[in-house]
Amino acid sequence: MKKITLYRPVGPKELKLIEDSGWKAFPPRLPDQPIFYPVMNEDYAIQIARDWNVPASGSGFVTRFEVEAEYLSRFEEQVVGGAVHRELWVPAEELEEFNRHIVGQIEVARRFPETD
Repeated sequence: MKKITLYRPVGPKELKLIEDSGWKAFPPRLPDQPIFYPVMNEDYAIQIARDWNVPASGSGFVTRFEVEAEYLSRFEEQVVGGAVHRELWVPAEELEEFNRHIVGQIEVARRFPETD
């Protein structure tokens, strides 16, 4: 089975919900969040975690996870700025299905602010 590595920048509250799932699933979206957007590269995830999550909540995390490539082919890649700003748009109502196609566990790849 071919897999694709994706990244998701999160704040501390979302990270706790991921941990509560056994590192297996992302939590449901809030009512004002119609899409779940995993990003295609770590550099973009770092920008969001560091530059948005840290000011908003005091800390930011980059999660890394793998998803079945065949399943992901149903989502068109979106470029939302420069070439590095690539993400997938998963409708909120499809997040549970998306979670079922995660292979292995979600892991924390980076933490901000960085500590020694």
